[in-house]
Amino acid sequence: MTESAELPQAPEVAHAVFGEFFPEVVRYAELLADAGVKRGLIGPREVPRLWERHLLNCAVLSEVVPQGVTVCDVGSGAGLPGIPLALVRRDLKITLLEPLLRRTNFLQEVVELLGLDHVTVVRGRAEEVLGKLPPVHVVTARAVAPLDRLAGWGVPLLRPYGEMLALKGDTAEEEIQGARAALSKLGVVETSVVQVGEGIVDPLSTVVRVEVGESPGGVRFAAKRAKAARVSRTRRRR
Repeated sequence: MTESAELPQAPEVAHAVFGEFFPEVVRYAELLADAGVKRGLIGPREVPRLWERHLLNCAVLSEVVPQGVTVCDVGSGAGLPGIPLALVRRDLKITLLEPLLRRTNFLQEVVELLGLDHVTVVRGRAEEVLGKLPPVHVVTARAVAPLDRLAGWGVPLLRPYGEMLALKGDTAEEEIQGARAALSKLGVVETSVVQVGEGIVDPLSTVVRVEVGESPGGVRFAAKRAKAARVSRTRRRR
């Protein structure tokens, strides 16, 4: 079994980013470096770069998330970007959506330990919760899937005129070009690449912003969403 590397001390900039919740993010970092590695949620080689590559990289996503909105973090995994976002933005209502039990168990433990009462953990795949969870203003994701596939999962969960914010790498523009046809069918009206984290992370974090019109997911998903909502209402009446 591979031993996990030692967690480095938090960089000075982390104090400014997380403010009064700096102790909570340190505790989260410790959990990732220990239980996160032991449970296979992150690789041991990621521990030395947890702060720059993961925690701060995700926290700066808050620069493009509007005030007071609902957020669904799709394929949340170990809680990235959902947990860092929750620590810097108490004004948000965040759902961490993850299909694997060992990951949702970890997420629930983190949420309770850090006192994140504005965060809910839901076990399931995006396509399974469609129509069961209330549509959200913003969907977030990081390292989940190529953009065309990710949009197929995340876009239908949005409210009309909502947006998906996906943390991506250097291939962001290429992914957008390759996914244009799929995005159009999903009711996407605008895509752009935004870089965030000036003065905090180097290189900057790259975010693909996918904005939808009045029919998130297109016609097919509108029908699926309506059917799921009817089934859910029927079950509640029984």
